[in-house]
Amino acid sequence: MSPVSDGQGGVATADAPDLRAPTAQMPALDTAFADLPTAAKLARPTAGHPPRILLLYGSLRARSYSRFLVLEAQRLLDRMGAETRVFDPAGLPLPDSTGPEHPKVQELRALSLWSEGQVWCSPERHGAVTGIMKAQIDWIPLSSGAIRPTQGKTLAVMEVSGGSQSFNAVNQMRILGRWMRMLTIPNQSSVAKAFQQFDDAGRMHPSAYYDRVVDVMEELMKFTLLTRDVSPTLANRYSERRESAEMLSKRVNQGVI
Repeated sequence: MSPVSDGQGGVATADAPDLRAPTAQMPALDTAFADLPTAAKLARPTAGHPPRILLLYGSLRARSYSRFLVLEAQRLLDRMGAETRVFDPAGLPLPDSTGPEHPKVQELRALSLWSEGQVWCSPERHGAVTGIMKAQIDWIPLSSGAIRPTQGKTLAVMEVSGGSQSFNAVNQMRILGRWMRMLTIPNQSSVAKAFQQFDDAGRMHPSAYYDRVVDVMEELMKFTLLTRDVSPTLANRYSERRESAEMLSKRVNQGVI
């Protein structure tokens, strides 16, 4: 097969289909918006700044184990060369109890826009993520006009529990991450009997649980470095290219629900 231009700076083969050419075999396809993915479209200049990672935790207690775990993750990410921010959920109002102009909501949304990857860590309470964790996610908009603020960002999920090891919270956060169109990495951390895993100063003891946190942060860094420069291409969808910005905003605007 001889290489030919795909018309967008990429290279296809002579035998590859041209999705922009009308064909009776695909009458439902709007060829004006069809695309031919190529390796050339994924070749982008590397960003000149460290990976930007936002970390969220789901407890307001003075001795919050989800906060302790997030701080351990932050130390690891800093050592790996990331630029990190930890959001303090204290003072964040309940969703819909006030408008998005609230200072804590504005702070959270600005950090989410700034980030290229995120870490979510929640205690498991009654078999689910905490309300504090869910409130933070709910305040991050699915859309802002025609912009999806979290689409294409990487995500790592972790949880802490007071009893035996469980995965209810991380599984729920995976669903939420998919709904926010984030690239959730395969690895995850679940720390059982968290009250036994941290010293009086809130530092995590050496253990297999700690080793897993290292694994997760390494993987998050790798996926962020691999995808952050091409996330607009990875998240570019045929259906949304066909939609106008006004139609898209109306369809995904959660404020009308």
